[in-house]
Amino acid sequence: MSKVRQKARHLPVRLVTGVAVLLLTAWGALALWHQVPQPAVRWFTLALWAAAGLSMVAALTGLLSRKSCNFTAVVFVSAVAILAAWWSTLQPSHHRLWADDVAQLLEARIDGDHVQLKNVRNFEWRSETDYTPRWENRTYDLTRLRSADLVLSYWMGPHIAHTLVSFGFDGGERVVFSLEIRKERHESFSAIGGFFRQFEQILVAADERDIVRTRSNARGEAVYLYRLQMSQANVRALFLEYLHAANELRRTPRFYNTLTSNCTTIVFELARLIAPALPADYRLLLSGHFAEYIHDLHGLTPGHRYAELQALGHINERALASDASGDDFSMSIRQGVPGVPADEVSP
Repeated sequence: MSKVRQKARHLPVRLVTGVAVLLLTAWGALALWHQVPQPAVRWFTLALWAAAGLSMVAALTGLLSRKSCNFTAVVFVSAVAILAAWWSTLQPSHHRLWADDVAQLLEARIDGDHVQLKNVRNFEWRSETDYTPRWENRTYDLTRLRSADLVLSYWMGPHIAHTLVSFGFDGGERVVFSLEIRKERHESFSAIGGFFRQFEQILVAADERDIVRTRSNARGEAVYLYRLQMSQANVRALFLEYLHAANELRRTPRFYNTLTSNCTTIVFELARLIAPALPADYRLLLSGHFAEYIHDLHGLTPGHRYAELQALGHINERALASDASGDDFSMSIRQGVPGVPADEVSP
């Protein structure tokens, strides 16, 4: 077989391998960018890694001599091995200088029908950066647990939302659970960084005036609330699964992952413990459509189209009005929400 024919036969393999090398080079560059803190070291390691990756692509496309190709392949494989070894050393930790709003880990103690939660967040937010920190210990009677509400807060367009679940008790008590990134004091959220072990995760339990109001009133995010249609047994089971998840996370720190371990996937994972047949769906990745997914599974208030539930569940106007009037925040935001009984929206 002629050399021309040999090259033609191997061309598709080289092209596929070249694309794979380019993707691996891009992944490694992003990992180094988000994990190497010192600028000088970061740029130096990025330059070396990029040179190794691009040289390998050049070798695969026939731009280098055979001798150079062999050397380049050895260098690139060595670089990949070093990167993989370094990546394996990155471990999650509870011991860092955390931002105020994620400084304390939730701890749950369960004694039959009684639950004690340590480190429930109840900050007074005047703006996103002006607040009074407050962490509280609270007790709950599971025999008085009555409802669960799904809350979606949209912060970057219609397809991505932060997912929270708010549990209600007789007498108006409420507590909200939210899986969040655990930022250090110098950090800010980065969806890309969430793919590269930049953040640990934390399960926050908070008062609604803290964790919901800060999104609707302090940050100006679009917030929607939906009453979940669940049996009392399943509401209790979901509540307890959140507590077990919090205690497990307290024992074993974990990295947050934008795709596979985020605020929406935890709701799905916990719900699947109760109903294992729940189907996977693209809307678990596009979290802004998670409420629509639940609606299609008949998990929201029946007798309403999803668009109607969404319109009636938009709380921002009512949330802002409650600040001006001094009305109870939790009651105000549920006014007109389908499925919420009258005794939850009036004193």
